[in-house]
Amino acid sequence: MQIRSIGVLTSGGDSAGMNACIRAVVRYAIYNNLRVFGIYRGYKGLVNGDIKELNVSSVGGIINKGGTILYTARLPEFKQYE
Repeated sequence: MQIRSIGVLTSGGDSAGMNACIRAVVRYAIYNNLRVFGIYRGYKGLVNGDIKELNVSSVGGIINKGGTILYTARLPEFKQYE
């Protein structure tokens, strides 16, 4: 089975370079003929389906922005054992 698409998710606290990393992943994946989906607001977005396809335009001009364009969020359900 060949991978045709990937998802990018940022979780936890923001750190320097997150947008640069997102940009690099998106551009490299597209260069290699993969579709890239951004999962917004961490695992909460994954559970809620807050997912959008990213392209080169989506990540243009984000390197100098702080935080992460995908945002992060806490998911209280992860604190429950079940």
